[in-house]
Amino acid sequence: MINLAFKDIKHSFTKFIITAISVGILLGIVIIMIGVYRGMIFDAKELVKDIKADLWVVQQDTLGPFAQTSKVHEDLKDRISYQDGVKYAEGITFQNIQMQNSYGAFKVMLVGYDPLGKIKVINPNKIIAGRALKNEHYEIVVSQKTHYKLGEKIKLGRDYYTVVGITKNTVSNGGDYLMFVSLKDAQILQFTYTNERIRSDEARGIKGDNPHLVNAVIAKLKDGYNPKIVAKNIEDATHKTVFTKGEQIKLLLQRVIKKSSKQIGMFTAILIIVSIVIIALIIYTMTLEKIKEISILKLIGISNLKIIKMIMQETLILGILAFISGNIFARLIAGKFPKRVVLELGDAWALFAVIIVASIFASVFGVYKVLKTDPSEAIGG
Repeated sequence: MINLAFKDIKHSFTKFIITAISVGILLGIVIIMIGVYRGMIFDAKELVKDIKADLWVVQQDTLGPFAQTSKVHEDLKDRISYQDGVKYAEGITFQNIQMQNSYGAFKVMLVGYDPLGKIKVINPNKIIAGRALKNEHYEIVVSQKTHYKLGEKIKLGRDYYTVVGITKNTVSNGGDYLMFVSLKDAQILQFTYTNERIRSDEARGIKGDNPHLVNAVIAKLKDGYNPKIVAKNIEDATHKTVFTKGEQIKLLLQRVIKKSSKQIGMFTAILIIVSIVIIALIIYTMTLEKIKEISILKLIGISNLKIIKMIMQETLILGILAFISGNIFARLIAGKFPKRVVLELGDAWALFAVIIVASIFASVFGVYKVLKTDPSEAIGG
């Protein structure tokens, strides 16, 4: 039995394939946008997950260092360490820095932690060269994407830091590269002033000493303790704001990146709608181009049902080929983006379902034109 769809595709094979690839590129952009959205969600949670702290103690009435300014005294960690259920606590700092090297300008988040402390802030599985911090001064661990090399000297503030470790896939909640220095060095960089400012302050009777502040105190709990109960006890004892790990992640998703993620989500939805409209227009145009052939088929006795079947089969084949080429295109360019793009199989299959349904819907316009076609048009020329 002759398949009209395959015969028609074979007749204009090159044109059909080019059309499918063109639609596929548009679908590839949709897949990339979904991946950008997923990447933003992934990045927002990654640092909190790597640190593995059960509680985050921040300045009272603030949302913590990822959302707004938070400063607490470093010695607060000692008071928290004695709270029932707390295994150990450490101070931590976060500072955004604009940097530049031979590869260009880039933004990093500088994380300061105690290398001699018990909470290992750097995920050891992400260290691809060198080691984590061991000394309290002048060592730095950098992200692979900063292009710094082991042993290289980096100037921060008034001092030079030696690169002792390189990490992979370590980013801030905003997708910026991470660098790690000791807490003492981070405090000097963030909370002390330049020599000129110190001299100016001293002339006014103001001392420029390190105030020993941190942006948050993170704590690990003993087994069997409820984080929410311990957090409430710490809040009552210290008059600080305390977030559990789950609350910190929720805060990042619902407050810090909410608008950005919604914007990308809306843009993705618009691209999907545009893709559906374009597929519908292409199918309708393809049908119009062979109105005379359809009229001839009707004239020789081919039923409307078989012609409609041909239109729908071509539509589905176009949708499937476009989806395949779109996935290939997306995976080829995903690694070129400056921030993380997460391509999940579930998202691809969901988009596939949407495209198939959209393709069937789009074929309705072509079917309508087939039903209205008069066989006498085959004679008209």
